[in-house]
Amino acid sequence: MADKSLRISHAGLRGVVGNGLTAAHVLDFAAAFGTLLEPGTPVAIGRDPRASGAMLREGVVAGLLASGHDVIDLGMVSTPVIQHAIRRLDAGGGVSIGASHNSADWNALKFFGPGGIYLSTAQAGELLDIYHLRRFDFADWRAIGALREQDDAIERYVEELAEHFDFDALRRFLVVADCCNGTSSLILRRLEQRYGLRAILLNERIDGLRFAHEPAINREMVGLQLAPLVKPLNADAGILFDVDSDRVGIATEEGDPISEEMIQPMLADHLLPRGPGKLVITNLSSTALLEEIASRHGGKVIRVPVGRQAAIDALTGYRPDQIALAGEGTGAVMMPEFRFVYDGIAAMLAILTMIAERGQKLSRIVGGYPKYCMMKTQLPLVTSRIPELLMELQDKYSDGKVTVIDGLRVDWPDRWFHVRVSQTEPAIRVIAERRGEEPRELFEELVERVRRLA
Repeated sequence: MADKSLRISHAGLRGVVGNGLTAAHVLDFAAAFGTLLEPGTPVAIGRDPRASGAMLREGVVAGLLASGHDVIDLGMVSTPVIQHAIRRLDAGGGVSIGASHNSADWNALKFFGPGGIYLSTAQAGELLDIYHLRRFDFADWRAIGALREQDDAIERYVEELAEHFDFDALRRFLVVADCCNGTSSLILRRLEQRYGLRAILLNERIDGLRFAHEPAINREMVGLQLAPLVKPLNADAGILFDVDSDRVGIATEEGDPISEEMIQPMLADHLLPRGPGKLVITNLSSTALLEEIASRHGGKVIRVPVGRQAAIDALTGYRPDQIALAGEGTGAVMMPEFRFVYDGIAAMLAILTMIAERGQKLSRIVGGYPKYCMMKTQLPLVTSRIPELLMELQDKYSDGKVTVIDGLRVDWPDRWFHVRVSQTEPAIRVIAERRGEEPRELFEELVERVRRLA
């Protein structure tokens, strides 16, 4: 059976450092990526605060330099900052060293092509082929790349944000932000200093060994760590970031935690009327509220398999002006202004813009949407009997509309479920949603069946 502490997939390289993910993996993946990229093009890299990041950074630099690429080290920055820098620097690609929502013992490599775009499924497949076959193109000693450091990436990033958001209108709001000891604190402090954004930062201190809490972005974590402080501090919203600041969770000014699933519907409601794009790209695990929101504005929801490669594949099939929003039910969204970039800071600013333009409190905006109840869990993956499991579930629930492009999703008019194997963890995800009340009977039945076979 595969090592549960190491995940090698189209999503990249991810694992528990030392126990699963080793320096050898990092060197080989960096060399494979250097081989994949156009020869001689510069590569931008950055890392999150995890203690293992310095070690992984050395391996990434070595593999890329050996492949003949100059490396621009942006330092400790978020993945969105790296993606913006790739575009600005006209780099051939980039590498983000960081494991987002995983605990501190995990780390990961995420790869980007020109323009800061996540690799497509085809490109990711080619990268894996190079890695597994070890067909690396190493440069002659005279053509080895050069390393340089650049420390203005966050400054340039916030300048770009200021081109798209009206900070004069937003600085009247007060936000309580839980940074989870990650990169969002660096960006939020710079926004405060440069543009007067008002924010009270929790868990601001950068720490690579211990996070103040699990860096998960979900309603439960918002409720435990952030929501109780919002109302006493008289803030307009609470925002929870993961370590990499590419996902957000929210709490209202009343201190009510809001499901991470609400981020994408809210921003779809905000963005669909503003531009020509009428398509919302999301995955099979995201809330059905999106279809209701899109229909209000003459839009259409396109559902793809879970994973950023699938979203990128879908995005590249349309003109930029056709897309209103792309994202996931995890609190990660891509907006038209920053196409191909999941950016939690930009999502926060868009939510504040929505509050400002509507002249309504966040609780009223959220309360105005139809009620959908989603139940989620994940179970350890300890078997190879996944095809048998999915076939049994498909037979059991054959009266619904079946989708099998990513695990199994079955839809009925008022409810649906999705069962799939995670790309980033050794787990099986089980999700069920219903309009109105919780789908508890369906959910519990699914969990029991999955537990019995998986």
